[in-house]
Amino acid sequence: MSATAVASAYRHCEDVTRLEAGNFYYGIRLLPSDKRRAMCAVYAFARRVDDVGDGTLPLEEKLQLLEEARAGIADFRPGAGDPVHVALGDACARFPLPLDAFDDLITGVEQDVRGTTYETFDELVAYCRCVAGSIGRLCLGIFDASDWSRALPLADDLGVAMQLTNILRDVAEDLGNGRIYLPVEDLRAAGWDADLASAPPEAMAALVRIEAERDREWFARGLQLVDLLDARSRSCVLAMAGIYLRILERIEQDPSVVLRRRVSLPVWEKAWVAARSMTGTSGRLAAAGRARA
Repeated sequence: MSATAVASAYRHCEDVTRLEAGNFYYGIRLLPSDKRRAMCAVYAFARRVDDVGDGTLPLEEKLQLLEEARAGIADFRPGAGDPVHVALGDACARFPLPLDAFDDLITGVEQDVRGTTYETFDELVAYCRCVAGSIGRLCLGIFDASDWSRALPLADDLGVAMQLTNILRDVAEDLGNGRIYLPVEDLRAAGWDADLASAPPEAMAALVRIEAERDREWFARGLQLVDLLDARSRSCVLAMAGIYLRILERIEQDPSVVLRRRVSLPVWEKAWVAARSMTGTSGRLAAAGRARA
């Protein structure tokens, strides 16, 4: 395939990422061009899979599309017709992307489609490793690291940390869509024995506090990854993680807020976090994530 066609495929993925990756793009754009393009290709595939899971098609059609996406992993090559597959084929030739991580991502979205609920926190972590730890491992394949054996589990842990923040941020929205992620055993620990949808505000706030405290522990471990990355990759990770940490802080300050609305940051604040990640304060951000745990 011509270089022009490959470049066009990457542009498609970059357009998807720019439009859809509300938090991640602030970090991705800090990378050098080859890594940025590869990250956008990974995101475009993940966005496509997530859109299937979040869409309105019947369950069986969703599962069929996800199975087709899984089969398509073998078609990541520059000669493929799909622009996302073309871009990923080129990215795989340039970077050691772990293809099994794409399969894990699809497995996690299948759990969403089937309406899987989680009795224990360990069960929830296993789901988070599928849908977000997988992305952490793919990102690491693009970043590279000074010590791969140490970095790989940390990248996975940081993905889990950010997914836990997503789950806390989206409690009200998920309940409205009939999805429950927070573990049943933790709801009981928060003082409510019935289902989450009927839990009173005080029990929900207690549950959110439990999960937010755990989330801090996952950030504390995952942010150790930055010490193993080059400067540009480190800035990317700190920008993305920094945005999620600030969302978590908002939730910690008022756990009941997630019952009223989806917690998010204004554009100016995301841009500020990204700019801060490139300065000497980036190290302090990582230290703060660890210290608060």
